[in-house]
Amino acid sequence: MSVTVEKLEKSMAKLKIEVSAEQLEKAIQKAYEKNKNKIQLPGFRKGKAPRKMIEQMYGKGVFYEDAANELIETEYPKAVEECGENVVSSPKIDVEQLEAGKDFIFTAEVALKPPVKLGKYKGVEVEKMDIDVTDADVDAEIDKQRNTNARTVDVTDRAVQNNDIVTLDFEGFVDGVAFPGGKGTDYPLTIGSGAFIPGFEEQLVGFEIGKEGDVNVKFPEEYQAAELAGKDATFKCTVKAIKAKELPELNDEFASDVSEFDTLAEYKEDVKKKLVEKKTNEEKAKREDAVVKAVIEDSDMELPEAMVETQQRQIVNDFAQRLQMQGMNMDQYLQYTGNTVDKMLEQVKPQAIERIKSRLVLEAVAEKENITVSDEEFEKELEKMAEQYRMELSKLKELMSDAEKKIMKSDLAVQKAADFLVENVKEGAAKKAAKKTTTKKAAEKADDKEEKPAKKTAAKKTTAKKDAADGEEKPKKTTRKKKTEE
Repeated sequence: MSVTVEKLEKSMAKLKIEVSAEQLEKAIQKAYEKNKNKIQLPGFRKGKAPRKMIEQMYGKGVFYEDAANELIETEYPKAVEECGENVVSSPKIDVEQLEAGKDFIFTAEVALKPPVKLGKYKGVEVEKMDIDVTDADVDAEIDKQRNTNARTVDVTDRAVQNNDIVTLDFEGFVDGVAFPGGKGTDYPLTIGSGAFIPGFEEQLVGFEIGKEGDVNVKFPEEYQAAELAGKDATFKCTVKAIKAKELPELNDEFASDVSEFDTLAEYKEDVKKKLVEKKTNEEKAKREDAVVKAVIEDSDMELPEAMVETQQRQIVNDFAQRLQMQGMNMDQYLQYTGNTVDKMLEQVKPQAIERIKSRLVLEAVAEKENITVSDEEFEKELEKMAEQYRMELSKLKELMSDAEKKIMKSDLAVQKAADFLVENVKEGAAKKAAKKTTTKKAAEKADDKEEKPAKKTAAKKTTAKKDAADGEEKPKKTTRKKKTEE
């Protein structure tokens, strides 16, 4: 196999890959062995017809497609490695020559990693979020645990209240006509959960058991069922049962039941400690998001469209895998939501672009600052992974390919680059301005001899998101021959 690279515009390239006639012959023979049991010719038992007889009957190229796909799948990755280019997209394959006795030639048009011109990346101004955990925060967290451990009791002496769990019969009508999917029987609904469209649950408050009533709502303009979007509807509802949550008493016994501590005071202290840790991590993530976004805005790069398209498909594929883990496939999801794959690809395009730019600037920073991952750091990360998957470290190393280890090291270097940026940020200008305003107001009030202290001006919080991930997809199988230009 040999490969030549033709550089194109906008970080695109065309790889011309030539596979020897001998390899093509082996691939054709392999395709024959694979398919011969499916073919039956007169005078031969099924699976016993010679290859030449099959080729005479069905045409010389009867096994070409399988042979070509086999060679593309095996030789393309080798060609990428051999040429040394940093390919960042799935390939667009064209077959130029496919004939027994001749070299097999195909091309792969791909995107290459585009150059990045870094702007300012040290000392970027980012606002810092104050890590303040109040008693109210602790109480709210403990209330979540109380709700989790609450028991439900039947209610018969009052009407529906917020947070009740009701058993509900309902049927929806638009312009007096019942619509498909608008009817439910013995439906369990927690009032205030937001499970139904806005305005529905609130109107159930005050309903009495066994008495029918109307709930009038308007479907959202972006509702998944287009025939109902934006329309007024009336639901005839009957509450058949009411259950209320009975929270456990907040005392030492509760603390010992839900934690490793014997007293409520110790439990509260632990909850506060964990909230501080959580907010600290959130603050670090937000600062990382903000600084990467700032570096992107001050940097210059041109993304090849093929690279963006590959990332779009990767995001949608990841979503499909998450759906499968929840027991739903993509076809079901599309049917329920009225969406299409093409629409989803377009919807995730901004996210794909943000991912790519984040990754590129972080890789550029790592290169600029000579940020690398030592063998010790890599080993520690493997140990964490082995512990997470509950397997022996040696077994994990055996299962990982060299390519996977290389990607993992690259990911670690990217994270180290992100940490480097966060460590080198400056306090944001907006917060400085807020401090100046506070100082000025305090001075003015001092001049007026007012006793009240100046109020602090809250700094605006940054909520930029980043996901520095990208990847390369396998080539699509095809044997479409390139048209000859006249």
